[in-house]
Amino acid sequence: MRAAIITAPEKTEVLEVPTPTVGARDVLVRIRACGICGSDSLYISIGGLPPRQGHMPIGHEPAGEVVDVGGEVSGVAVGDRVVVNPMALADDIIGNGGSTGALADYLLIKDAVRGVSLEVVPDHIPYEVAALNEPMAVARHAVNQVAPRQSDQVVVFGAGPIGLGITIALKSLGVRHVIVADILPERLDKALKVGADAVINSHDEDLTARLIELHGPGDSMWPDRAGTDIFLDAAGVPAVIDAAFGAAKRGAKLGVVAVHKEPISIDFMNVMSNELTIVGSMGYPTEIFEVTKDIVENWEKYNVIISHTFAFDELAEALQCVATPGAADKVVITFE
Repeated sequence: MRAAIITAPEKTEVLEVPTPTVGARDVLVRIRACGICGSDSLYISIGGLPPRQGHMPIGHEPAGEVVDVGGEVSGVAVGDRVVVNPMALADDIIGNGGSTGALADYLLIKDAVRGVSLEVVPDHIPYEVAALNEPMAVARHAVNQVAPRQSDQVVVFGAGPIGLGITIALKSLGVRHVIVADILPERLDKALKVGADAVINSHDEDLTARLIELHGPGDSMWPDRAGTDIFLDAAGVPAVIDAAFGAAKRGAKLGVVAVHKEPISIDFMNVMSNELTIVGSMGYPTEIFEVTKDIVENWEKYNVIISHTFAFDELAEALQCVATPGAADKVVITFE
């Protein structure tokens, strides 16, 4: 079978490797779609992760069709459409330094347990949408971390895949008012399509003034604060943190799911006096299949997140697209 392998820094090849053999507790999945993550670009740039630098399989956002099931596996049948938990085996994480990757014709799910390592989805869900399951679990965990109430007013910074996933999750939970802020008009259009109540172009508009206009004034010992209850950073730029703390009322929360590559200064007098809460979010400790139900119920909205699809034969072009700033939002590889 074919598999995408990082063979050196900045070099990924599609190589012929043996098709896996199914054991009694395993499931073999024919990959039908696999998303490309920003972390894939990072792994490629450094030549892979130890101990597999120079020969590391990649791909950790798969959806596919079950083609073989071990005799000791229950709840999964040949022909089922499935999504996968790449983190199920802590010592062999799929596409993140483990022995296998999902950018391949087939993926062996070792010690397969439905609801732990894989989950079945209905046949009407397109494979490329099902492949969003892993990154959307990241978005759902970010939402769970800030524990929104239905009465809350929220602003999401960044309308990339995670920010859009957060927006869908918030509205699925019945959150009253969700604003999405970004600097790209086309991304803001997508935010409205997936259910945002309002959008702010933070390049062209006064963010705090618009928040006050939309969410009302907020209680604070400092002037010009918005009635926004929760700020969620899915952008990862220092200006977002400055903007959030500059608009935050007493008791507001800031959730951070974006990767910040440099340290950021924070005014702790502001944090203390307004009793602000800062909450980090990483991965998806319990959300990998929690989000699956929402994808099934709202797959048309999640479909909006996908900006490009490429065939596996076009992998080099797809990776270049992902690595080019501003060229794409979510890229998914499809397999015939």
